[in-house]
Amino acid sequence: MRAALALAEVQAIAEARHGDPFKVLGPHDATDGRIVRAFLPGARAVEVVRRADGATLGRLEQMTREGLFEGSVSDHAPYLLRITWPGAIQETEDPYSFGPLLGELDLHLFNEGRHFRLAEALGANAITLEGVAGIGFAVWAPNAQRVAVIGDFNSWDSRRHPMRLRYPAGVWELFVPRASAGARYKFDIIGAGGIPLPQKADPLAQQSEAPPRTASIVRSPKEWTWQDGAWMAERGRRQAPDQPISIYEVHLPSWMHAEGLPGWNAAAERLIPYVQDMGFTHLELLPITEHPFGGSWGYQPLGLFSPSGRFGTPLEFAAFVDRLHRAGIGLILDWVPAHFPTDPHGLARFDGTALYENLDPREGFHRDWNTYIYNFGRREVQGFLIASALHWLERFHVDALRVDAVASMLYRDYSRNPGEWVPNVFGGRENLEAVDFLRHLNSVIAERCAGAVVIAEESTAWPGVTSPVADAGLGFGYKWNMGWMHDTLRYMARDPIHRAYHHDDITFGLLYAFSERFMLPLSHDEVVHGKGSLIGKMPGDRWQRFANLRAYLGFMWTHPGKKLLFMGGEIAQEREWNHDREIDWFLLGDPAHAGIQRLVRDLNHLYRGEPALHQRDCEAAGFRWLIGDDRANSVFAFLRQGADGTQPVLVVCNMTPAPRHGYRVGVPRAGSWQEIANTDSRFYGGSDMGNGGGVSTAPIAAHGESQSLELVLPPLSTIALRAAS
Repeated sequence: MRAALALAEVQAIAEARHGDPFKVLGPHDATDGRIVRAFLPGARAVEVVRRADGATLGRLEQMTREGLFEGSVSDHAPYLLRITWPGAIQETEDPYSFGPLLGELDLHLFNEGRHFRLAEALGANAITLEGVAGIGFAVWAPNAQRVAVIGDFNSWDSRRHPMRLRYPAGVWELFVPRASAGARYKFDIIGAGGIPLPQKADPLAQQSEAPPRTASIVRSPKEWTWQDGAWMAERGRRQAPDQPISIYEVHLPSWMHAEGLPGWNAAAERLIPYVQDMGFTHLELLPITEHPFGGSWGYQPLGLFSPSGRFGTPLEFAAFVDRLHRAGIGLILDWVPAHFPTDPHGLARFDGTALYENLDPREGFHRDWNTYIYNFGRREVQGFLIASALHWLERFHVDALRVDAVASMLYRDYSRNPGEWVPNVFGGRENLEAVDFLRHLNSVIAERCAGAVVIAEESTAWPGVTSPVADAGLGFGYKWNMGWMHDTLRYMARDPIHRAYHHDDITFGLLYAFSERFMLPLSHDEVVHGKGSLIGKMPGDRWQRFANLRAYLGFMWTHPGKKLLFMGGEIAQEREWNHDREIDWFLLGDPAHAGIQRLVRDLNHLYRGEPALHQRDCEAAGFRWLIGDDRANSVFAFLRQGADGTQPVLVVCNMTPAPRHGYRVGVPRAGSWQEIANTDSRFYGGSDMGNGGGVSTAPIAAHGESQSLELVLPPLSTIALRAAS
């Protein structure tokens, strides 16, 4: 006898409310054999046929007008459903005839926050299950009452593919046979309390529709055939503290328009050769993870496993990275684990509860950005974020991640007034859960991704950002030196006549320059929101503004620390950066702008070619002040030193428009010193004043040395001289 279904069960299936569809649908043993049930709204007839030979095993009768079919079958063989639709006949396997999709180990590792290949378990993956090809869908929604996958394969009908809950993991799963890569999909969720939620994009989606569309896409199972083995074997050495690292920071949509937004293929043809020609060692991209609002520049992401559909497919992105590496250029991606936007199709209240975020707005909401904050104390959330980082580093061979807004993660009172934040368990302001997450993140990356680097955008005095986790540090490879950037830009913005009174803005950074492994950033943040462009910050008439910028860039490239320059800075972009408009490349028709570009190119080659300028970037032994107290003349002179046996480099900056003749600087080596850089060269648009290619020491003591050089200091300039071997 068949077991009669309760009316409530039938109604729940018909109304897409049933939280346990496998209890009703699919094959079930009965006292007189086996029955099969299928819910197929709109179907006219359904047969069950043996998968092996197509023999008919039974016919299903329509039990309800909504589309529930039921019938007895003659044996327990694997079967197909032969469905007669209006105008078509379809044969497919029954999704509800398959066993569980995920193994217990997958679920355990996920709940522990240690499933580091999470996108291969959750999300949407092309798999073969019990000999049948299809797509496995899985999503974490522990407080949902019902989850269904909807998409191109079921006419976006939430009644067709309700999912199985794996308790207690809180993961819903379903295998959809014969669904294929390229299909669009979302999750339809009934949340806690039976409240229907907005249709949700997949948090683990590996491909997404280009905004403003919001569906996830089943990515192709095809993998890129990598040809960057030589680079990957060497990248650990190339990114070490004793190596030159010079970064070109790019917002891809506004770098250069090529009949609309540039995709990965266009970027490979135009951006890579440009970065290579300019001599940068690395390209850094503002976030390319899927984000709904282009005006956020990517910093409000929702698809932490998906390259944005704006630029092309994941395979095209992989090809771009491969080509970068074969050109000898590393790739850094901005990565945002600090917050996420409130868009209803995203992570916000994902299953009707605060799942990825903290419920308390004092801990879970950024008022500055109107975004949610991840719940770093929840293991599944930590694991989700770490798996995202590994996804880019391992699957796409990305060389480094720059972690945005670290300061906002470290402090519970970040941008909050008294009473608007919750102290930690010890009563302090430190976010201990976020600290634990960052240490865990950096430890896992160090263990799994040889040679990869994680960089912190961190603007406070938090100790040990780049110290090893074993030494109670956060474990980052490098930290942006925001203090250096603010101080030196403030100095350069002053009229030279006033600089004597602000000498410390240049010298102060050397008091802490070796407390961390620093990068010197002139980033996108300094050329937006009314801050103007780099050239726009420089005082004086046109000639002085360009000379100031040339002197500043020369100072930056010879100063201890790795270098980062945002696009447009290398051509002295006049207008403030606008994310909706490409760089003003037409400016290169002006010799002054072209001169800045030539200078940046030459500074990159100088930095890479002179060991003294990079080998000890992060060591106090690599720097020595010779003149740090000439306030009256606004002159600075320092020595850069590499490993033993390398020639030291003398750097002298004259930050006033007055040229200085016969300026004496003591040096540690007697003999000739070759002038290897001069920002006042006519090739860069300067007055071409200098030292005739070099100068020799005289036995005149100065600055604690027994010999010295008598130099000509061009106006508003930085010059560099290398001791002869």
